[in-house]
Amino acid sequence: MSQTAAPIANDSSFANVLHELKWRGLVALSTDDAELEKALAGDPITYYCGFDPTAASLHLGNLVQLLTMRRLQLAGHHPLCLIGGSTGLVGDPRPTAERTLNTKETVAEWVEKLGAQSARFLSFEGSNPARMVNNLDWTAPMSAIDFLRDIGKYFRVGKMLSKDAVSARLNSENGISYTEFSYQILQGLDYLELFRRYDCVLQTGGSDQWGNLTAGTDLIHRAEGKSAHILATPLITNSDGKKFGKSEGNAVWLDADLTSPYAFYQFWLNVEDADVIDRLKVFTFLTRDEIEALAAQTAEAPYLRAAQKRLAFEVTVLVHSAEAAQAAIDASAALFGQGELASLDAATLGSALGELPKTTAVAGAPITQLLIETGLVDSISAGRRAIKEGGVYLNNVKVEAEDAVLTDLIHGKFAVLRRGKKTLAAIFAS
Repeated sequence: MSQTAAPIANDSSFANVLHELKWRGLVALSTDDAELEKALAGDPITYYCGFDPTAASLHLGNLVQLLTMRRLQLAGHHPLCLIGGSTGLVGDPRPTAERTLNTKETVAEWVEKLGAQSARFLSFEGSNPARMVNNLDWTAPMSAIDFLRDIGKYFRVGKMLSKDAVSARLNSENGISYTEFSYQILQGLDYLELFRRYDCVLQTGGSDQWGNLTAGTDLIHRAEGKSAHILATPLITNSDGKKFGKSEGNAVWLDADLTSPYAFYQFWLNVEDADVIDRLKVFTFLTRDEIEALAAQTAEAPYLRAAQKRLAFEVTVLVHSAEAAQAAIDASAALFGQGELASLDAATLGSALGELPKTTAVAGAPITQLLIETGLVDSISAGRRAIKEGGVYLNNVKVEAEDAVLTDLIHGKFAVLRRGKKTLAAIFAS
């Protein structure tokens, strides 16, 4: 039975949006908590968050910011979504080594892709429509002399050296180039420019960017004699302290071509019980009452994984679509014998099978050999024994004969090999 995703709306049980952000665990640092609450509870303000095109897609860390921006917009405030056409050419300092600089053409292409991705999460209609801005628009016309005279004069090298990202690199074997050292000036310039152009008085970002975020408020104070706000979200980590969203060094991307909707759905479905309620708060629009009900279910019957199923559905709908989420659910059911594999379209089935141990084969290949090649057994005799005991399935049909061969390829391309109830492997036509 199909589900319906939560409406994209703030929770009316909170007095104001900052209270809700705090309950959701989205406020790690801010410049002045009392003044920020006053600003967010008063007349609409303009705020911004920036995304650098250092890859062809946004990832889960960016999704935290996009959903935070959306919550602020739902509260009536005016969002500016900045895609860093100029800062993307430089890159903020990484902890260990210099970034590889991409070509201007590549960065320009990624600006377009990230702009289209981020636009999905904001509204460009109504009384407070979002605006897309590109910092290349104001940095490209600026000469090096103008940059140094008009902007550089406000920055003190001692304070720049004290920033965590910079000091870490200074103490590393590779040091830091002036290119990456100057990144905080460029980001500070962005905030000043948006302050001047749009009366933007709030910047949001990750707490690991605090040094770059404060560069902007410091610059506004020095250049304009006025104050501006920062709201920094915490670094999202698992209960074991590891950075969330990383699996064997690979980011979870928002682009379906880089992380398929099926793999995306499975990622959320596999969140640990200790983390799932925090993830529901950050990554969904479920209300406090709904999340507390799921927390109670998790405590009482964790084996049902109700919170994980709801989390996976809600976030997949947000990032991809309701259809993609349902296709992922149907694929999961079919793989484990609770649905028709042939009813899945080739793209969905192919992406689902791509996550499994796999081999290639032609029609007529012995099932026992395929069991070995996919790692489901370690010998021909073990394969025969598994078949004899009734524990081997090809495309959800029990394999009866020990000398059975591959005969059925779904869509002429795929087959699913299963041992027992839960151990799966994929066969692709060679």
